[in-house]
Amino acid sequence: MKNTEKYLQKNVLVLGLAKSGSAAANLLHELGANVTVNDQKPIEENEAAKALQQIGIKVVCGGHPIEILDDHFDVIVKNPGIPYTNPLLVRAIERDIPIITEIELAFQISEADFIGITGSNGKTTTTTLLYEFLEKGNRNPLIAGNIGTVACEVAKEATKNNIIVTELSSFQLMGIEKFRPKIGIVLNIFDAHLDYHGTKENYVNAKGQLLVNQEETDYSVINADDLEVMNLGNKSKAKRVLFSTKRILEEGVYVKDNFIYYNQEPVILIDDIALPGKHNLENIMAAISAAKLIGVSNNAIRQVLTIFTGVKHRLQFVDTINGRKFYNDSKATNILATQKAITAFNQSIILLAGGLDRGNEFDDLIPELKSVKSLIIFGQTAPKLERAGRLAGIDSIKYVDNVEHAVKVAYDHSSEGDVILLSPACASWDQYKTFEERGDIFIHAVHKLK
Repeated sequence: MKNTEKYLQKNVLVLGLAKSGSAAANLLHELGANVTVNDQKPIEENEAAKALQQIGIKVVCGGHPIEILDDHFDVIVKNPGIPYTNPLLVRAIERDIPIITEIELAFQISEADFIGITGSNGKTTTTTLLYEFLEKGNRNPLIAGNIGTVACEVAKEATKNNIIVTELSSFQLMGIEKFRPKIGIVLNIFDAHLDYHGTKENYVNAKGQLLVNQEETDYSVINADDLEVMNLGNKSKAKRVLFSTKRILEEGVYVKDNFIYYNQEPVILIDDIALPGKHNLENIMAAISAAKLIGVSNNAIRQVLTIFTGVKHRLQFVDTINGRKFYNDSKATNILATQKAITAFNQSIILLAGGLDRGNEFDDLIPELKSVKSLIIFGQTAPKLERAGRLAGIDSIKYVDNVEHAVKVAYDHSSEGDVILLSPACASWDQYKTFEERGDIFIHAVHKLK
């Protein structure tokens, strides 16, 4: 960890706990800051807040009172999920109090370089795959961010010999000041989290924060098939490295003669890749781009790709029961992710979908739904999905109460050779705390069928 006196005797407010808030509060306390923690959950139910209180950190729980700002904070470290429309944050902005997220704090203390990965879809798969490439290539990677350990905890232990691979959301990237990844990867841009950002322009700008502090000695890995990603890349000072599934490039990563190439050099035959789904080619190519920049050999990359079958809840194969294959894609919390999941299969599909209603319709999903045999729907968005399914010409549409019920109904309406796919196209929060909980319930329900 870098020796820094940046926060010594500074008044710092940590807004919102969960894992990142607790880690940030502990680190700031260690750095000599006067830390106050403010969390929505009442102290009686808040074990994390109690633990911080025991080491002498001031804790205010049960709401976000604006009066707390009277303590004259030098900086606020904000939980990424708390929107900037929160009255306390609105007042803080009016008072010109800097607001950062925990990833900025991690960067400030880290001796190791960062690789930052963002995009609307594919972040977790790309992050995990790149970590595996670097591990196989003996490059001493660490993994952090939305996947793995909180970034500032990883950064505390990292040395100059490490490289920190981080999955980063638009929420996290809005709260950076100097965060500068040695390699920044932008996978794709799709309408997402508009309830948080307000407009797509705001969302795109938040994603672009990944690249804004990069210099000429850094690299930005850019999806050449996504115009908005290309526009973000054009604004970066870093050297661009392009990848494309659609055209052959003079430099970068591309497909030719059923091989993935890097700079005119064949890396792996596509048929040898274990990870299913055409959409995963983008994730694979992005990860290859970064791995090659760091000097990982083609042999190490091939060793990983021939055995890596995916990440839990991301088009995860669960089981085969009486000729029906079950896949858990609970991480598909938007339409684009479900579009990609459906197009990953040539078999007939029974789709399990539904969840939190964020106000959008599902018309963009209709072309893919035309290849779906049966639609099993649940949650707040079930009526909207039924409408889209009818417009797609699906005759078999069934309402169910939840994911567990959906598995039984899907199996009862399936035939040998079918794929039964949980790919909800919606967030989980109307019925489940997380997409992981939703996916775990699906897995358990599949195993119960046996």
